[in-house]
Amino acid sequence: MGLFKKTFFIVFYIIFFILMTTFDCNSTEVINTPDLNDIEYPDDEAPTIAEIYLGKLLYFDKRLSGNGKTSCATCHNPDHGFGDGLKASLGSKGNPLNRHTPHLYNLAWSSILFWDGRASSLEQQVLMPISNPDEMNLSEEKMLNLVSVTPLYKEKFEQVYSVKTIDATLISKALAAFVRSIISKNSPFDRYLAGDVYALSPEAINGIKLFEGKAKCAECHDGPNLTDDSFHSLGIAVKDKGRGIIIKESAMSYRFKTPGLRNVSLTGPYMHDGSLPDLEAVIQFYNDGGGIGPNKDSLIKPLNLEEFEVRDLIAFLSALTDPVIIERPQLLELYQSKSKGKKKESLYATEISQRVP
Repeated sequence: MGLFKKTFFIVFYIIFFILMTTFDCNSTEVINTPDLNDIEYPDDEAPTIAEIYLGKLLYFDKRLSGNGKTSCATCHNPDHGFGDGLKASLGSKGNPLNRHTPHLYNLAWSSILFWDGRASSLEQQVLMPISNPDEMNLSEEKMLNLVSVTPLYKEKFEQVYSVKTIDATLISKALAAFVRSIISKNSPFDRYLAGDVYALSPEAINGIKLFEGKAKCAECHDGPNLTDDSFHSLGIAVKDKGRGIIIKESAMSYRFKTPGLRNVSLTGPYMHDGSLPDLEAVIQFYNDGGGIGPNKDSLIKPLNLEEFEVRDLIAFLSALTDPVIIERPQLLELYQSKSKGKKKESLYATEISQRVP
């Protein structure tokens, strides 16, 4: 029995050692290509092409604002990486907003939205800027009145949802359906993962190694969309308490959501306050150990990257580029009672609409 026990413990420790060396307790999710099958749709039902197109009409409609000149696309402009290229966007009254506009790529996989995470679904998120007095500044009552008297909207809502009466819930569903269709998953990096050895330069390949290793980027920017969907303080914020405002916990003060990095080369400037103008500035910021603001993450430490390593990281980040081309609807359509057939709303709109989980 003594020999049996001794043998058992030897085998146990060997297995334990193998497991511990194979799996890091702080391991991150594998960086790979997003899978449409992993999208969690409301009611497990993918949107139709018609629903996505209806959402696109709403997305580009400047009348859904207090000044009649601001649409969702004003700040989330497809021509600027679904941002606006500004450090801080301007509200419908011409007022600068407090935070930089985040991009919209691959939010179909996200379960927490806004820099401070105050929305838990796209359906909840999409109406908030419309009613926010500092942003689009249009009340729900005025929004419903405007949509309900527009012939094309009446036609499309009845076609998509089989209803005569349009409400805010249906408007949010349509807008969310369009935003979910903004999917990027065919970058040079994805083609490299699929076996195209010529898709990436040697510098970009070394950038991957740095991203996952020495530069420690993957500790937060992991998974298919290169985000942990969590909140971190980089030592930038000194007044804006970010996530701490939402959940009323001091430990989460000055923390902001990790943005996904798909098409990151198109979405500058960077950080929640737009304070870093380009990717080189971002990497140098991390290389220097971040900022000096309160409650800074223990993960943020000097990286000691050399100049060529900074360049290689930029080469990898640039290889995450796969622009989503959106055909803008003509404003005249919103005043027509009949509409012609349209092309697909984004590269993956057709594929999404055909997928029913």
